[in-house]
Amino acid sequence: MLFIGGVSSPTVSASAKPIIVGSKSFSESKTVSEIYALALEHAGYKVVRKPNISNSVVYKAVKTGQIDVYPEYTGTIVEAYLKKNASGKSAPQIAKLAKDGVKKEGLVTFNYAPGDNRQGVGIRTSVAKKYNIKTLSDLQKKANKVRFVSQGEFDKRADALPGMNKKYGKYNFKSQKDYDDSLKYKIMSQGKGDAAPVSTTDGQLATSKFTLLKDNKNLWPPYNLVPLVNKKSAESHPKMEKALNKIDAKLTTKQLTNLNKKVDVDGQNYKTVAKNWYNANK
Repeated sequence: MLFIGGVSSPTVSASAKPIIVGSKSFSESKTVSEIYALALEHAGYKVVRKPNISNSVVYKAVKTGQIDVYPEYTGTIVEAYLKKNASGKSAPQIAKLAKDGVKKEGLVTFNYAPGDNRQGVGIRTSVAKKYNIKTLSDLQKKANKVRFVSQGEFDKRADALPGMNKKYGKYNFKSQKDYDDSLKYKIMSQGKGDAAPVSTTDGQLATSKFTLLKDNKNLWPPYNLVPLVNKKSAESHPKMEKALNKIDAKLTTKQLTNLNKKVDVDGQNYKTVAKNWYNANK
């Protein structure tokens, strides 16, 4: 029992504490985070949602216990956080590197999803046709004709623009401006930019407005969706792993792309999209 001001109150067990589910600021992360939250509530846990966490601090947030779990990607863990080279490795190999690497940080990963959301570069289809740009090699050669819509993290991450420069040669874009990642398709749709870093499951890439450029030198390895979890929280909420593994197994690349299209193209609320998907797949 705890005694506060002379009044006794029962100690709250670790398993009774709410699970804090976080997300990054882009649609797929928010939608999958909501699916995680629904699955954990279905498993009997109380859940607190913390969406829209900055990419630059979310990893620290789960390490310090400010959040308990969020959707991450095996390739991002290995390349961006563990600072290791995942190039040329298979999905299982990268997942093992991620799992083993985060142990030292007091973190665990559960089973990775079949959904593979790799890094990519998208371009306005009209620009791609005008300059015959189909691959990242083509983009490097025609970079001086292309306005690049970037964001701070992409410019610095080893597995992002620096990796492109190393693998394909320096990209000397006509212009390069940083925007919030959530605005990239809007900026391009308004004609204020031509190409941008994208996720290969982005719903907009299912439309005719944008084209995904082929990574013809295989710079980017598989980036499978995976729950990244604070180890203490995982241990004190023993049903968490089974609940999230069951859901993750159904999150294929096609499913992720469809979820993203509903939110980013069709304009549906991500919570509604997540609830509808979860109710159909639980």
